[in-house]
Amino acid sequence: MQLPDSSPQSPQSHLDHLFVFVMAGGSGERFWPMSRSRKPKHLLKLLNEKTLLEETLLRFCGIVPPERIFVLTNQQQIEACKDAVPWLPASQFVAEPAKRDTAPAAALATGIARKADPAAICALFPADATIHQVAEFQKNLRDASFVASQNRALLTFAISPSFPSTGFGYLKLGESLPPAPENTPTVRVDRFVEKPDEKTAEAYLASGTYAWNAGMFLWQTDIFLEECRSSAPELAAFIENFPPSDLPAYLENSFASLPKNSVDYAIMEKAKAVLAIKTSFDWDDVGTWTALPSHLPQDANNNTSRGSLASVDSRGNIVVANGRTIALCGVSDLVVVETGDAVLICHRDAVQKIKELQPQLPEELR
Repeated sequence: MQLPDSSPQSPQSHLDHLFVFVMAGGSGERFWPMSRSRKPKHLLKLLNEKTLLEETLLRFCGIVPPERIFVLTNQQQIEACKDAVPWLPASQFVAEPAKRDTAPAAALATGIARKADPAAICALFPADATIHQVAEFQKNLRDASFVASQNRALLTFAISPSFPSTGFGYLKLGESLPPAPENTPTVRVDRFVEKPDEKTAEAYLASGTYAWNAGMFLWQTDIFLEECRSSAPELAAFIENFPPSDLPAYLENSFASLPKNSVDYAIMEKAKAVLAIKTSFDWDDVGTWTALPSHLPQDANNNTSRGSLASVDSRGNIVVANGRTIALCGVSDLVVVETGDAVLICHRDAVQKIKELQPQLPEELR
């Protein structure tokens, strides 16, 4: 495929040191039966004919060249990830030998970037968020890279909440700083907040001083290493001992022994200084089947569908057909997903329980 120009769109030198790492090692539970352990959400074509992983990676084209874009995945998924993004060189895919959560992934990304460029700015993103306003995302990313290059602080992205979500963590935002070169607002982060109950989430939304934590981060590698030395010495040692070559052997010998922890708990919440870019792009983590109505067409009865659907006297359903026609008659508020070997029929209110089906499924369907 023809890629966009991969040269930065401005002469800002900080972009020459920007390395992007996309975390693509999730499980396949929430979007069963389309997702499986070897084909989780980021490898699905949920919203169009591209996987969420490829959509994510394409957002960085024009900001950094492919040789500074990496996919962090696992042994089970690495070949499928390569197949999903054939334009990214195979050398840019790194398989973690064990599931250790986002703190070790952040240390791995920092080690790779630091070894390649002592002045590197490391950017870490999830593989499965949906962002339609790519130009705004790229503007915010350029500004975030500049802010990270100018401050001895870790940086995150603050998503303005559009409803009182109880499914996201939050950031308590503090004082404003001078805006970045393209006028993206920048603020201090006073603290990270756990997923709240509904009443607390409503208070956060009303206050205007809280933002969703989308799990997107940037930092100068030496600043992240300094924070690791203070809060997570095992991660610091892992970064400092990074080899000049034979990364797979190093990971095989050392990665599985790293503490299993999120980067929020291990580093961000304890860091000396955290700043946030207040984003101007749309964002959705598409966490369950019930997120699809925000992105797919609906008929006159509010049925959302992808694939072939026939319906009579049916309302508010979500239908994904991957080969056969799904016919609905006199039903409401269902999620119906068809694949070649399984069919899910679930009430919309029960989508969070889909992962509880896993122990009851035959091994070949997990």
